[in-house]
Amino acid sequence: MNKKLESKVGKLPSAPGVYFFKDMYGETIYIGKAASLRPRVRQYFQNSRVFDPKTDVLVSEIADVDWTPVETEADALFLEAELVRRNQPRFNILLRDDKSSLYVRIDIKSDYPTVSLVRRPLDDGARYFGPYLFGPAIRKALRLLRRAFPYATARPSGKRVSLHYHLGLDPGLEEGRTSLNTYRANLKKLMQYLSGERVALTRSIEREMKAAAKNHEFERAAVLRNQLQCMQALGRQILFSDRELQDVSRDEALVQLMQLLGLKNPPRRIEGFDISHQQGVHNAASMVVFSFGLPDKTAYRKFKMRAPGNDDFAHMAEVISRRFRADNVKKWGLPDLVLIDGGKGQLSAALSALSRTQIKPIPIIGLAKKEEQIILRKELSLPGGDMTVVEAVARKLDAYVDKTGAFVAVLLPANTSLVKLLQRIRDESHRFALSYHTVLKRSRQTASLLDEIPGVGPVARKKLIRSFGSARGVLAASPAELKSVLGNRSGETTYKYLSAYR
Repeated sequence: MNKKLESKVGKLPSAPGVYFFKDMYGETIYIGKAASLRPRVRQYFQNSRVFDPKTDVLVSEIADVDWTPVETEADALFLEAELVRRNQPRFNILLRDDKSSLYVRIDIKSDYPTVSLVRRPLDDGARYFGPYLFGPAIRKALRLLRRAFPYATARPSGKRVSLHYHLGLDPGLEEGRTSLNTYRANLKKLMQYLSGERVALTRSIEREMKAAAKNHEFERAAVLRNQLQCMQALGRQILFSDRELQDVSRDEALVQLMQLLGLKNPPRRIEGFDISHQQGVHNAASMVVFSFGLPDKTAYRKFKMRAPGNDDFAHMAEVISRRFRADNVKKWGLPDLVLIDGGKGQLSAALSALSRTQIKPIPIIGLAKKEEQIILRKELSLPGGDMTVVEAVARKLDAYVDKTGAFVAVLLPANTSLVKLLQRIRDESHRFALSYHTVLKRSRQTASLLDEIPGVGPVARKKLIRSFGSARGVLAASPAELKSVLGNRSGETTYKYLSAYR
């Protein structure tokens, strides 16, 4: 152990937290969580330790350590998944056993929502949280959270409430003991907790409890009080012992981003935008939000593009214009940084669209997919910023800087924390845009030709199907037959409209 590492290990606190092992090049090679940072990290360097060969290799490569203290083990458990997913340290993969990670699945849109643990997430409309690398801890946490936010684990086989309802662990939808809307609202709180928003959730429940008591809704106030007590009890539980929330000022990627762009503070809210389409049809756009470097999925937004055709630049300009419309700014606030999925063309379109709004300039950068270059446009990407600062900091980070015309391209080493954060935001915006594009595509494929006839609503469509059997039968109908069903005016309009498809 070198002197620098030995000095840092001696300063470790005895609080719960997350620790980061780095190699001689400064790359994070392992992320772990600990109920007590000091004894856990010191264990790796004790002469009496007995580790497997893979862990011995890890220890031999550790040249530096960093850490972030948190309040509870639960905070570390629910946020560890995002940190490992973003950084993808190689030893977090090498040291795992042969079992795949676990995800928490919540199908909140179902008519009978359930909460379960699965090995692989599917594109089935459910919400997934994870992956979690330590199964026993997430199972224990879910059992404790079920006392605060009762949920069902499977559809019932009968119509009577199960024993879990009488134990306060199930909503009892079978007998209508809890309404579906109330149950879904309860699940949203659980999802908020799993997303790492424990503090905001606690404040929200406290406000609801006080309001219920003020309105003399004492039963509801008691339920909310019990939820708070269960959440507090979870914070006192030992979930993973020494087996293994990121503060924004301790997030290496956010600090590097602040330094590179010459920002006054690390960006607390970053919004990522992407476009998805198939040969110019079913055009969709996404807006994902990362708060303090972590995804805030409740703030995600999707847009159905109005501009036709295969024009990524026009679509990017449209989504930026709509995002920063006055009413949306009032509802969603403003980001500290905008990340565009694309190169010079997409970035120029976004900057041009933003300049036409009434809001103050916001830092906007692009991320080109080919070489993962950070793209900035001189004097526009960083309002009030200095490109010389960008160049100086970029070189300190061993980056290659290309100044071509009005643009500056920064190519950072692929293993830097900053690149991994931007990749994570870009990939998430792409995933979310693609998922909405798929929804539009499927809905279009299943839509009937009759849905597009001007002036023909649901009732009239039912009459046509009842009379002619199918959309094809309506298409083959004569003007007189259509008028007999819809009346003279609507029948004539429908016949003229369908003539183009005959």
